[in-house]
Amino acid sequence: MNLSYFLAKRITVGHKSGLASAIYTIAIATLSIGLAASIVAFLIMEGFEQTVKNRVYSFSANILVTKLSLSNSMEEQPIDVNIPLFRDPSQFPNVRHVQAFGHKTGLVKTDEDVLGIVLKGVGRDFDQQAFAGNMVDGRFLHFPDSGYSKEIVVSRTIANKIRVKTGDEVTIHFFQDPPRFRRLTVAGIYETNLSDYFDNKFIIGDLRLIQRLNDWPDSVAGGLEVYVNDLEKVDETYEAIGTSMDFDLLIEKVSDRFVQVFEWLGLVSRQVNILLGVILIVVCVNMISVILILVMERTQMIGMLKALGSTERTVRAVFVYQGINLVFRGLLLGNVIGLGLCFLQDQFKVVTLNARDYYMSYVPIAWDWTMVLFLNVLIFVVVALVLWVPTAIISRISPIKAIRFD
Repeated sequence: MNLSYFLAKRITVGHKSGLASAIYTIAIATLSIGLAASIVAFLIMEGFEQTVKNRVYSFSANILVTKLSLSNSMEEQPIDVNIPLFRDPSQFPNVRHVQAFGHKTGLVKTDEDVLGIVLKGVGRDFDQQAFAGNMVDGRFLHFPDSGYSKEIVVSRTIANKIRVKTGDEVTIHFFQDPPRFRRLTVAGIYETNLSDYFDNKFIIGDLRLIQRLNDWPDSVAGGLEVYVNDLEKVDETYEAIGTSMDFDLLIEKVSDRFVQVFEWLGLVSRQVNILLGVILIVVCVNMISVILILVMERTQMIGMLKALGSTERTVRAVFVYQGINLVFRGLLLGNVIGLGLCFLQDQFKVVTLNARDYYMSYVPIAWDWTMVLFLNVLIFVVVALVLWVPTAIISRISPIKAIRFD
């Protein structure tokens, strides 16, 4: 058996009470709290990122293709959707789905209220599965075989403002010459909590209604929304689509259109990384202090081992093994605490949020096991390397003075 490991094990077993026991407890507590805080922070950060991104992408896909225009109007110039991207998306790498859309501004009117809105027209190709998580009441549109759907899906914010519910009828007046209006039924209510971008403005309706209002043929729409399989490769997909398009079309990433949201997510990520750095510093300083105290407490043993011919490396390894033992115990307890807290939040939504400020009503948890493993390995490796620093004091200990040390 390795002599250093044997001595470290005997020393650890012998520390059942006294100063050394308190030092062990403090070291394990510091490590476990640090790891638990890191796990909770990173899983919450991942939850925030996934929740916000999924809600943005569920409403606007990942890439937009529209007509290049200098106008700031919410209504797009029409484009012919019979292009390779729409007819055969599989020829573009990483493209999962392509759907047509269009926007039309107007006023929604009930018997008592009037509100300015933007009608987003979608068709049968709309990815209802991606949008399903936003539905809070009723159902999505029913698309008839002929004509257009006389149903709409409104946001909870708009529904509250104009005081309507599922099944109610509303009248929408559209801004055009000559003015037109349509009587439509509320089929469902959605909520993304992204009020400044979607919930305050948009009502979802049939694209064929917008085509008829604008006198467009079926082959024309306001633009195309493109979903990708891998968000990490969205830039490559963006470039591939851009090179295949005519120069009068605008290719835009949704992350660029809603840059404020994605910058906010980047700020959250930076803050969590700073937190991890602070935790590592605190844990390392604490472990250095612990090892120094253990070395001071075992000064006579160090002198005896040196007098018996043990090398400096062997003696230092005794305390490194002790430190690693503490690290393992701290990591085990930290995983139990951190994952336990995340499980409780994920199951029971204990911590709630103001949806207007944070775009969600509770703190989300994303179970990223790769990140959990990375945090465990990172803390273990960093602390294990740092453990060699305080043991350097052993080289300055004289065997004779150490044996007489009291």
